[in-house]
Amino acid sequence: MREINASIPFDKALWRQDIAGSRAHVAMLAAQGIVSPEDARAIDEGLQSIAAEYERDGVPEDWDLEDIHMTVESRLAELVGPVAGRLHTARSRNDQVATDFKLWMREAMLRAEAGIESLQRALVMRAEEHADTIMPGFTHLQTAQPVTLGHHLLAYYEMTRRDRSRFADARARMDECPLGSAALAGTGFPIDREATAKALGFARPTRNSLDAVSDRDFAMDYLAAASQCAIHLSRLAEELIIWASQPFGFVRMPDTLSTGSSIMPQKKNPDAAELVRGHAGRIIGCATALMVTMKGLPLAYSKDMQDDKPPVFEAAGLLDLCLAAAAGMIADSRFEVTRMRQAAELGYATATDLADWLVREADIPFREAHHITGAAVRLAESRGVALDALSLDELTAIDARIEQRVFAALSVDASVAARASYGGTAPDQVRQRVAEARSELGIDE
Repeated sequence: MREINASIPFDKALWRQDIAGSRAHVAMLAAQGIVSPEDARAIDEGLQSIAAEYERDGVPEDWDLEDIHMTVESRLAELVGPVAGRLHTARSRNDQVATDFKLWMREAMLRAEAGIESLQRALVMRAEEHADTIMPGFTHLQTAQPVTLGHHLLAYYEMTRRDRSRFADARARMDECPLGSAALAGTGFPIDREATAKALGFARPTRNSLDAVSDRDFAMDYLAAASQCAIHLSRLAEELIIWASQPFGFVRMPDTLSTGSSIMPQKKNPDAAELVRGHAGRIIGCATALMVTMKGLPLAYSKDMQDDKPPVFEAAGLLDLCLAAAAGMIADSRFEVTRMRQAAELGYATATDLADWLVREADIPFREAHHITGAAVRLAESRGVALDALSLDELTAIDARIEQRVFAALSVDASVAARASYGGTAPDQVRQRVAEARSELGIDE
């Protein structure tokens, strides 16, 4: 029972939040006349001494004390004597842990938002640098149409904008303080819940004591947002892994975020990217673990809820690492612009431009234009050249309606420049989106 019941090995991470909550609580008890000013002062000074000890030496693990709450209270009694027992007036470990956990989660959400912003800044700066850099765009991992590298990187900026908003939304939803809900029904003492909520930086107290102590949707909100963010990071990491492989050769990963082989001296492995990709599975697993834990619990508190913290702590640590690694990879990687352009040219990425030209200039139905373009691609492929390297005679042999003007549409430069619709890959559009992103991030302020 001692081993299965103790949570101090992991919930000691909440010591700062636990002491902050206790200090706010005892200050309110004194203001309401529930404890004397002298007792409140002694308790507060004792809590500050404990905080200094833990900051210096770490939190001791006495499994007989079960958790961080009893660990702090026991040490407080050693320091200030029986008066320490007054601290727990008008509260329970149930509202105490819910408050501590929310305070910790708020910091984790702010860290995630800051980590996302660092990645966004790297994405935007590299997108601006490569607004004109041409690369193949893919569907089904097959060359589709030419795009700019800047446009490609800004796609991840848009994904991370939504990721950041999910954490901000979750933070706004959890901005209610459980302290004062006591075990499940509230308390008969004349407490001031508005005061403790304000002291701890919450917008307001929770409105229902049963809900306040028995739900962990704020933690699941975090894990859901973390899972979605991790999925986006994993997709970015996968692309970098593919691009760094020799058949692609689109990017050289920074040495600081790569490793060598134990046996093959020529290897440069994108291990940081692979770990970002792998950690996504663990973060998603953490979200699943807490959801399954919570799914069948009746009101109010059950001891199952002690298992709420390990998956959140694990996911938060992994997400912080992944965001830092992703930002570093984007900021410090070297993109091989010549190789990217060659791949776009030899992948017949402008085939759609030829078909569009036939429809627009020769008034040919698209299905017929599609067939003519396919024949041109087969010819270029047989000769090992780009579409715009075919001669006019070769193209007119396929269809006599093709004219010299077609070559203006067949280069990869012309193709990306033509995609000037809002949100398109044209360099001018990329620069406009970069300017908007810089403004959103406050880069130019």
